[in-house]
Amino acid sequence: MVWQRSDGRDRAAIRPISFQRRYTRFAAGSVLVAWGETQVICTVSLTEGVPRWLLGSGRGWLTAEYRMLPGATPERQQRESMRLSGRTQEIQRLIGRSLRAAVDFEALGERTLTVDADVLQADGGTRTAAITGGYVALVDALQSLVDRGELPKIPLRTAIAAVSVGLLEGEVLVDLDYQEDVAVDVDLNVVMAGDLALIEVQGTAEANQFTRAQLNAMLDGAEAGGRSLLAAQAAALALEV
Repeated sequence: MVWQRSDGRDRAAIRPISFQRRYTRFAAGSVLVAWGETQVICTVSLTEGVPRWLLGSGRGWLTAEYRMLPGATPERQQRESMRLSGRTQEIQRLIGRSLRAAVDFEALGERTLTVDADVLQADGGTRTAAITGGYVALVDALQSLVDRGELPKIPLRTAIAAVSVGLLEGEVLVDLDYQEDVAVDVDLNVVMAGDLALIEVQGTAEANQFTRAQLNAMLDGAEAGGRSLLAAQAAALALEV
């Protein structure tokens, strides 16, 4: 039986994605990313100073926090405060690692960027939406330093995008919604730079083992999805709002 995607997409197609920039008033950078039925608010705050272990280095830092809001899923999620679930900790560390690859920290100087990703509605791919949308908010936050005359140019090294890929009944599916995410035999999250170089690959065989050839096919699918996401980011950042 061939899996039929609920929205009629081709197996290699990503869901419709949009970025509503400057979504909040006070954050240095913010965006509402709507990716299919998944919606995530990404905000970036800028503060002077760095963690103690970076004091005097002349380098900046980036950290991230991720939360699923109570109404994001059909059943209410409990708020997480001091005691975070393992899933939340793992995702926010992934977001931080991914977006740190984008920043030239020596050019940034001793400043700290904090990326907050808050999931309003979850239908699969919340971590990839947080990374992909977080990059757009990050660009606006860094541009604010240039606009205020604090830096001569934006301290960015590369664009960053992330996409999920799955293997279901031997077929590669790109950009999994929730229904697909729980059904796939293999689940892969791929983070890419602007030139499609790999930053991180997280993969798990949920039910069956997978071969090297299948892994290569999934990475090919992720690369095609990454091209679409990078183009969508570039288009959004080209628009002034």
